This record gives sequence, structure tokens and C-alpha cells, in this order.
Amino acid sequence: GDTVRWIVGDTASGSGRAARAHILVKPVAAGLQTNLMIATDRRTYHLELESTPATYMAALSWRYPQDELAGLTARNANVAAQDAVPVERGLSLETLSFDYRITGDRPDWTPVRVFDDGRQVFIQMPAGVAASEMPPLFVLSSGGTAELVNYRVRGPYYIVDRLFTAAELRHGTKPQTVVRISKTARKGSNSRWKRVRP
Repeated sequence: GDTVRWIVGDTASGSGRAARAHILVKPVAAGLQTNLMIATDRRTYHLELESTPATYMAALSWRYPQDELAGLTARNANVAAQDAVPVERGLSLETLSFDYRITGDRPDWTPVRVFDDGRQVFIQMPAGVAASEMPPLFVLSSGGTAELVNYRVRGPYYIVDRLFTAAELRHGTKPQTVVRISKTARKGSNSRWKRVRP
């Protein structure tokens, strides 16, 4: 190509596996034409370049779908491996509280049990509920207002990253199926699980 009226340079950004090479091409005037060949460890690219007064900074990039798919597959495998670890692992029995009452309707997805570790609430759903529609969880304020709360599903558990005194699982409309979860411990009571020594 024209190396007199086109200035070509390269640079890199990032480091390690995230390092990316950048080729910079700058024409000295508008209305110039040339060609450029870029050889990489994967492919060789042949480009036709034309400088115009209207395009201030044109950018061109290439994607490698197979690499993106491999990266996505690896990320999904990591998430699946984390989900395979039982929720109960890593919880201390001394901090668990099972002081929750489940009332209301009794659909197939009624929780099996509810407990917290002082930081998070764990709602265990029956086996097979993941295949059916999982109802959204609403936390009830002290005034009774329902607020959709952030939670994540891991295995058969809803994990809520906060404590609450009342919440509802709701499904459908008119008639709506509602399962209420209420904290039953009173102030001053200590109903945490305790280990009994023989």
C-alpha cells in the first residue's frame, strides 16, 4: 500500500489473555486510496482503504464466534458447577433459624421449609418445581405493601439476600394463588438451632 500518504502503526491494550492488538491507519489527506494487508495468527485480512472528509474516525473489528461460544460454554459450566454444590454446604448449624410459618393456599409449589442464617433467607421448594412455573416472591412491608424482591434460584432454593418478617409467593390472576411466609420468632426469643451435648 501507499506508505507515504498513509501512516500505519500498531499498539496493544489489556494484558494476558485479555490483550488486544490495534492497527492504527491515518491518511494525510482526503480522497486517497490504498490497500492494507493484516496477517494474524488466525487469518489474513485484505482491506481497501479510502480517506474521506466526512469520516473522522472509522473503526473496524472482527469477531470469532467459535471463541465466544467456547467462552460462554466455560462460563456456563462454572455456573453449573457452583449450582451443583448443595446450598446447605457452608452454612453453620448454630446460626440457622427455622422460625417461619407457611400459610395460605397449598399449590404444588408450596415451600417445603424456610430458614435463615442471620443474613439470608432460604426458601426450599419441593422437588420438581423448577420444571413448572416458579412464582415471584414479594416481601411485605410493615404497612402490608408488597414489594418485588431480588432473589436467586439455586437448585430447589430461593435465596433472598436479606431478612424479612413476611413475604408472599404469588401466582396467576383472579383467582391468584398466594402462599404467605411469616417470621414467627418474637423479640427477645432465641430460637436459633442449638447443639445438644450428651
